[in-house]
Amino acid sequence: MVSYVINNGPRPVAPATRERVLAAIKELGYRPDRVAQAMASRRTDLIGLIIPDARQPFFGEMAHAVEWAAAERGKMVLVGNTDYVAEREVHYLRAFLGMRVSGLILVSHALNDQAAAEIEAWDARVVLLHERPEAIDDVAVVTDDLGGAQLAVRHLLEHGYDYVACVGGTAETPAVGDPVSDHVEGWRRAMAEAGLPTEGRLFEAPYNRYDAYKVGLEILSGPDRPPAIFCSTDDQAIGLLRAARELRIDVPSELAVAGFDDIKEAALTDPPLTTVASDRSTMARAAVDLVLDDGLRVAGSRRERLKVFPSRLVVRKSCGCV
Repeated sequence: MVSYVINNGPRPVAPATRERVLAAIKELGYRPDRVAQAMASRRTDLIGLIIPDARQPFFGEMAHAVEWAAAERGKMVLVGNTDYVAEREVHYLRAFLGMRVSGLILVSHALNDQAAAEIEAWDARVVLLHERPEAIDDVAVVTDDLGGAQLAVRHLLEHGYDYVACVGGTAETPAVGDPVSDHVEGWRRAMAEAGLPTEGRLFEAPYNRYDAYKVGLEILSGPDRPPAIFCSTDDQAIGLLRAARELRIDVPSELAVAGFDDIKEAALTDPPLTTVASDRSTMARAAVDLVLDDGLRVAGSRRERLKVFPSRLVVRKSCGCV
């Protein structure tokens, strides 16, 4: 009877009986044995969250949003950082699945076949968040990355710039299923719509601001400095703004800059950064709800298994429009 009250089932308990049990629990200071419960149900109150790098503000904010959404459902979150290393991703998959987590939320930069096989072997509940690597065909919660990039680039072009250069990812960036790849493709499409070439106008850079700063110094020191630059992440844009300041290039009168993600720091850069925003809180809640849903692994079309949330342009001073 006590277990039915504590676990809210599986059998109903009369209201009066429930009140007596709850009063006794309070008086005795009883605390459920979570380990015993997990052993009995073969599930814990834990959700595993695997991300590339919590030091990057975007992933830190995403992890925080997932933690809050999980708490609303009475769950706790275990976080593992892969540092973009495939072996670490497999390590955390094995570790979290071995702990019998209720499900996994996976932000995978490039899920490899070994990791996909690990998920399949455990028959785990998995929701892909932010990225949708092709190695696994599971439910994904993503932003309209391609459309958002087009919004940003069109906005820059409409303000009279001759062209817009793009700071994309690196040679290791997956060509399919990766947000940065979609950002680059959105840039290409917006440029094509305007009848502008892209050859020689795409620059590779790591996602973090420190390496992007070094790339920015090279781009902005060259003889053909772009009039406007769209960066695939806000962190890259922050590094580029630092390079521009060091080279005494005024933003936005001499250079327009836009980013993608709308991390909190984007509003505090000098000048404040024009960027593309996604609703991370809503996406995190959707991912948590999906990973705890018993019907998660029911077969369905790829379209049905892909939840795409809209992007929106946030205009600030770095593009010269405010």
